[in-house]
Amino acid sequence: MINVSEAAQEHFRRLLAGQEDADTGIRVFVVNPGTAHAECGVSYCPPDAVEENDTELKFDGFSAFIDEESAPYLEEAEIDYQKEATGGQLTLKAPNAKARKVADDAPAVDRIRYYLEAEINPELANHGGQVTLTEFTDDGIVVLQFGGGCQGCGMADVTLKEGIEKTLKERIPEVKGVKDVTEHAAGENPYY
Repeated sequence: MINVSEAAQEHFRRLLAGQEDADTGIRVFVVNPGTAHAECGVSYCPPDAVEENDTELKFDGFSAFIDEESAPYLEEAEIDYQKEATGGQLTLKAPNAKARKVADDAPAVDRIRYYLEAEINPELANHGGQVTLTEFTDDGIVVLQFGGGCQGCGMADVTLKEGIEKTLKERIPEVKGVKDVTEHAAGENPYY
């Protein structure tokens, strides 16, 4: 479920050695899972905080606990620790935190939503934008609505064809094309 690097395991063992209760582990969780506002975290997990439905992952010297709600959003997650001259940096990458991973044989509309939330919207968010699915037509056309910084952006057509359409067609064979129904003239983007 979660890949914890040797460096991160060593870091956790060092931190946990300072805890009063020797049985304290760590908790890995997602706040607001499955949304654009999902955030991942790691905290101490004393024995009295372990829930009945938690998943326990055993490592050398400690256990990691994951709550039932967070578990599907932490599929393929990775925790690493990089030592630096001024200390270190713990990183947690959870590619499925914003959208629950779907099976390869899930309905096309579910796979489209997954890729929009897991891959495309995080990239668009770097520019203050997002895109939402309004329809998936019987003839394989993904109908999208841009928002935020993408509405009114002069590069929306390029993003649509070279980024979104290309990605969706590569990953979902049922997708034949994409269509933008955004009223870009109503946007406030200064680059339009």
